[in-house]
Amino acid sequence: MDRQTNPTLTFSLGSMDIQEYFARISYRGSHNKPDLATMSDIFQHHIQAVPFENLSIHCGESIELDLEATYNKIVRKKRGGWCMENNYLLSWVLKTLGYDVTLLGAKVYVPELDAYPDEIDHLLLQVELDGKSYIVDGGFGMAYQLWQPMELISGTDQPQTPGVFRFQEESGTWYLEKVKRKQCVLNQSTSTPHNVENEVCRRVYLFTLQPRDIEEFRGCNAHLQTAPDSLFVTKSICSLQTADGIRALVGWKLTEMKYNYRDNMDLVEIRIIADEEMEKTLKEKFNITLDKKFVPVNTSRLSLF
Repeated sequence: MDRQTNPTLTFSLGSMDIQEYFARISYRGSHNKPDLATMSDIFQHHIQAVPFENLSIHCGESIELDLEATYNKIVRKKRGGWCMENNYLLSWVLKTLGYDVTLLGAKVYVPELDAYPDEIDHLLLQVELDGKSYIVDGGFGMAYQLWQPMELISGTDQPQTPGVFRFQEESGTWYLEKVKRKQCVLNQSTSTPHNVENEVCRRVYLFTLQPRDIEEFRGCNAHLQTAPDSLFVTKSICSLQTADGIRALVGWKLTEMKYNYRDNMDLVEIRIIADEEMEKTLKEKFNITLDKKFVPVNTSRLSLF
């Protein structure tokens, strides 16, 4: 496409460029019309190219809540990020292409505590399109990562490759749920705890439609990477969606999952990675090369599956 004929696509913030982002996620589709098909296609490319990861915390780096820093990390250094990085970058991408985007804040459900935190700890996006509202969340990772934008309607099952997702709305609060499949775990000794295995439906997070400014996430961004009891301090996490499932490295445990491989059942294979294999595993499985020494951590019993 001749970029001179479409001023929208020449928009950049500082050194940020939409074409460079498209190259990072290997997106070669159309982008001259802000419709649902285009948004869904870009989103799919993003989650299969950009890992959900908190490795910076375990490399002695800080995670900055700055759009250009995030762009440089994800696009130029080919790293991943957590929700406040992935979704902040996606908000810029979608706004650049002409979408109506609003930042929202969520509270992530902790199944082992059967509770939500007091303060928001997750950033997600609301997109208004053709009279409908969609939730776009490219920053959750693991087995609860959406694969397509979800229409914001209550009580309706929305099947996707990872499973059936749905929203439930109660008095202005929205809840995201995922119906879980059975799992065939090849290495049963390293399986998940029974209380998690027996779940039929997992609450993922709650949110309201109150518009948020990125500044409202600064405290959360700092807390999650410094608090001793933060999941992201107690676990090193790197997960990436694949063509038919996910792969995830949590501490030293590498989990590879193939969705719905047989009779509504996911195939799960787990193996433990030795320290000397870490660098190679990150490169081969996640296309990540770190600048600093990575120290894996997995001291929390909270389940990510």
